[in-house]
Amino acid sequence: MVSSSSKPSPFAVKILIAGGFGVGKTTFVKTVSETTALSTEATLTEASCDVDDLAGIEDKTTTTVAFDFGRFTVDDQVTVYMFGTPGQDRFWFMWDEIAEGALGAIILADARRIHESFAAIDYFENREIPFIIAVNHFAGAAEYKIEELQYALDIPPRIPTIIGDARDRESCKYMLVTLVDSLIDASTSSATPWPSPLTHAP
Repeated sequence: MVSSSSKPSPFAVKILIAGGFGVGKTTFVKTVSETTALSTEATLTEASCDVDDLAGIEDKTTTTVAFDFGRFTVDDQVTVYMFGTPGQDRFWFMWDEIAEGALGAIILADARRIHESFAAIDYFENREIPFIIAVNHFAGAAEYKIEELQYALDIPPRIPTIIGDARDRESCKYMLVTLVDSLIDASTSSATPWPSPLTHAP
């Protein structure tokens, strides 16, 4: 008979929803969070016109100035707490504070503005924080193969790369589960390029 004490204790996972300006981070957190997502959006004004690149996202009217926050339960053992990062360069000084204690990240990308993802990829690679790439589907965006997207982003095939839709809850859940699975794999495999992030999970 297996003792109930041998059952793994539930733990919380802090992850970041990251990426460049206007890639869908706030939409993602609001879509998948089980609770009302905390959002710190502010209205874009004319003062930002010379600072923020709105090419391809001309309809965008708000921006995150601190972070977004939401919660998602994977199963009875894993609860994910999501922190969406601000996208504009002038708010990047906040990333180090938000990233403290994070076990991994979902980097959202826009195939129409792929260059917006380079800085986020560099950030997490330099800090050895595991991440996956989720290419958010936008109307009018051309369709690409995963291999083409990885080449454009200059990332190796070992980095999980998927295509999804931040407006669709099931798609967002799939992105989260993909990241959690990669974190679990990293904690059990000696072949992983990442540290073992779940080893010290509470």
